[in-house]
Amino acid sequence: MDATRAAAAGPPSWRVTPQLTRSRRAEPPIPFHESTVDHVPLDFTAIDFETANSSSASACAVGLSRVRDGRVVATEGWLIKPPAGHDRFFELNIGIHGIHPEDVTGAPDWTAQLTDLTAFIGDDVLVAHNAGFDMTVLRRACEVTDAACPPYRYLCSLQVSRKTYELASYRLPLVAAAAGFLDFAHHDASADALACAHIMIDAARRAGATDIVELAMLLGLRVPQIPVPAAAENAPATAR
Repeated sequence: MDATRAAAAGPPSWRVTPQLTRSRRAEPPIPFHESTVDHVPLDFTAIDFETANSSSASACAVGLSRVRDGRVVATEGWLIKPPAGHDRFFELNIGIHGIHPEDVTGAPDWTAQLTDLTAFIGDDVLVAHNAGFDMTVLRRACEVTDAACPPYRYLCSLQVSRKTYELASYRLPLVAAAAGFLDFAHHDASADALACAHIMIDAARRAGATDIVELAMLLGLRVPQIPVPAAAENAPATAR
């Protein structure tokens, strides 16, 4: 069932809930209020993007999970109409996430949804599995639409997982399973963000960390920041 038909009886078709972004659904993920790990005082937002093609600017879906005091307290997700010139859907990508061009017909474009995205994140540190990919999507989609990209700090759950678990593979489903988060729809943006959140909560518990920066420090990792273009950095702060 595709995302637009699945959401027809509820919110707008472009706004989706975990496991509904893709057409081939797996079992529903563990509800976010039923965390299987011990409580740890930790705040962050997990994020995941899906893309329409090989262009990093071709965001077609986003999933978000907000963590407060070591618990997932909110999840969101919606479809995105990719920026013009980056809006062709490759069969390879469709086969991965199940999103078709017709699914995003009524979805907001990148700039229209950016306000909702930044409002959900606030001042949080972002986390993502293979964060370099997701931060590049965020930065490039802003670049091609002339939107200001927030200079978020971020941490990669893939790097964290390699320092935390001994696994044959560090693909998201396997790491999520090690963290106790099972049977979610991989490549559904909302479900992937939720899985990422549970990985970070579990990793922080194992490391004895009380915040994202401390977790990175204990594991010998950096918390980099999305670079702000020099032009934007030097622009006068005048009202527009």
